Amino acid sequence: MSRPAPLKVWTRLRALLGKEFLQLLRDPRMRFVLLVPPVLQLFLFGYAATFDVRHADVAVVNYDNSQFSREMLAAITATGHYTLYHLPNMEAASSAMDHNGVRVILQIPARFSSSRTVQLIADGSDPNSAALILGEVNRIINQHAQQAAGVTPPVTVEERAWYNPNLEDRWFFVPGIMANVVFISSMMLTAMLVVREREIGTLERMLVTPVARLEFLIGKMVPVGCVGLFDVFMIASVAIAWFGVPFRGSLGALILASLMLLLSTQGLGLLVSTYAATQQQAMLSGGFFIMPLMILSGFAFPIRNMPEALQWLSYIDPLRYYLVVIRDLFLKGGGVGDHVFEYAMMVLLGTGTLGLSALRLR
Repeated sequence: MSRPAPLKVWTRLRALLGKEFLQLLRDPRMRFVLLVPPVLQLFLFGYAATFDVRHADVAVVNYDNSQFSREMLAAITATGHYTLYHLPNMEAASSAMDHNGVRVILQIPARFSSSRTVQLIADGSDPNSAALILGEVNRIINQHAQQAAGVTPPVTVEERAWYNPNLEDRWFFVPGIMANVVFISSMMLTAMLVVREREIGTLERMLVTPVARLEFLIGKMVPVGCVGLFDVFMIASVAIAWFGVPFRGSLGALILASLMLLLSTQGLGLLVSTYAATQQQAMLSGGFFIMPLMILSGFAFPIRNMPEALQWLSYIDPLRYYLVVIRDLFLKGGGVGDHVFEYAMMVLLGTGTLGLSALRLR
């Protein structure tokens, strides 16, 4: 008596999943790739990816040398963010900036006590840092001038930031790093597993067995999905325990969003594998998707600042929606109901890429 069809399907799936998990975990190099690179990327980006200017060298050309100018310079030094280098003239200061010795020149003219005018010159080759430095130094000089003159400003502004009180860049970047690590690792791992089987000749043997196309896809996706979820929990734990990033949202919403992203990333990985004959080709083809999708996701560059055509193009980027969800989950809280549109778009893009991959799979 033959077994029922559902039982046969489950038997084949169980064998496929067992094979895939063994293939992932028995190789020491694969275990190293699954565990070490995500943590290294988190620490490297977590410490390196920041727009804050924590220190800058400033060339000071002081033609006045009065007590008032010296007190103003002392106020700048007291912040701890700037090291002042006193140079005799603008020629020396310009030469220092040309050779990357300083990032800002502060020129104090003669009779500064009466004219109350200074000149700030910043190195514009790094426009973001230049704007931050100019803004902070300008604020310090104005505050010192008001205190020295005993003047109360007509309006006092009390500044406050919700969700990120100290405006820590790390709280913004670390959830984005988690998204990028999961996106890249799951897509490339899916593509490499399929292409590797094609290279060693086991894929053809697999496809002539009773295993259906959908069963083959599930057998490839489930182990990689488990690895992706493991990376999510590992990176989130490090982000909370080491970097101090708060997690204020729902754990279930994080898991569901990660599963929705994995639908798209594995669909892209399978799509890459249908065009690549070797693992080298798979790596190069994967890079064709990775960089544009990261740029269009809003990970580092605000989408609203992009040209309108690129803003429309970003709607087909699943990473865009995942970043919105996890940043809000970490910093603002909430759950699935607060991001219905993002979840729906991730499901739509995921099923679309998986459907296209299934059609192309031969």
